Amino acid sequence: MNGAVRFLLNGLAVLLTAYLLQRGVVVEHYGYALLVAAVLALANVLVKPILIVLTIPFTVVTLGLFLLVINAVIILLVDYLVPGFEVKGFWWALAFSLILSLFNSLFSDLTKGKTKH
Repeated sequence: MNGAVRFLLNGLAVLLTAYLLQRGVVVEHYGYALLVAAVLALANVLVKPILIVLTIPFTVVTLGLFLLVINAVIILLVDYLVPGFEVKGFWWALAFSLILSLFNSLFSDLTKGKTKH
């Protein structure tokens, strides 16, 4: 999939997820949703690997479930960095990360090109 299309769909996924979680997540408009998508991608590349390495014992003991906590922490970090994006707590961040993953997976499946065998 084209990188620009993927970026725009990630912004749409952020907006749709915020719409579903209206009581706990606020995105002011699509421009901020695109900014959230960009900062989230950057945080996933730069911060998330460090957090994963630092928390390997917790991740092993919880059979990988601690990675959900790391995802929620990354969402809260993005909330802190992006002014038009607000998450009202850890549980909302966790729900946001799970639903956002579902939307991104759905969009990825819908936009896959058909290959000839």
